[in-house]
Amino acid sequence: MATEEELSIPNPDEFYSPQQRALQDELQTRPLANAVVFAVVREELDPEMAGFISSRDYFFLSTVNEEGEPTVSYKGGNVGVAHVVDDKTIVFPSCNGNGMYFSAGNISATGKVGKLFIDMCTPHRVRVQGTTALSQNEEHMKRFPGAEFVVEVIVDKVFINCARYIHKHERLEGTNKYVPDENGEAPLPAWKRIDLIQEALPEVDLGRVAENGGTITEDEYKRKVMDGTS
Repeated sequence: MATEEELSIPNPDEFYSPQQRALQDELQTRPLANAVVFAVVREELDPEMAGFISSRDYFFLSTVNEEGEPTVSYKGGNVGVAHVVDDKTIVFPSCNGNGMYFSAGNISATGKVGKLFIDMCTPHRVRVQGTTALSQNEEHMKRFPGAEFVVEVIVDKVFINCARYIHKHERLEGTNKYVPDENGEAPLPAWKRIDLIQEALPEVDLGRVAENGGTITEDEYKRKVMDGTS
């Protein structure tokens, strides 16, 4: 990892968009905005940032499609769900989901992501903006059993974000039962039992619904989500 002295600082005029600059000028915050860039924004990870990212078992992922429409996803797993390869590279897995590939499709289209790593107990957070690609790199895939592919993120900008408005929370669980085990296997999620989607289930899930209590209605699934049993 690069030392503090070795970290590169982006040019504020390149970091901010014209629209952001216009608001800064209107509200007379351009000097402050420049100072923030020089103080905290970097183009690669320092050891503290890398350590914090490696300690997280979830993060929020923002992507955008070709039309500029954004979406945000919660990505959870075990500690290290986002693996820091080096001071410019982070990888994370894409595991079996609902078949939409909403974020992955956006990544294929535009190759840009925003990532928010947050600790709501301390609190603390780090933001990453990066250039991305989908990959089945063998070494990275070995790290995440059950992954269909991984997302490789080249860090463009990274910075510690003020924790002032983060509400403190208390962690209730240390692990999530749906994270694939070392053999890549995981429990069947409740939504795959919804009666309306049975004909669309992939072959790998056929037979698992009956083994897990049979089909449920959409309303029954909603109740499971609301009471935390899904």
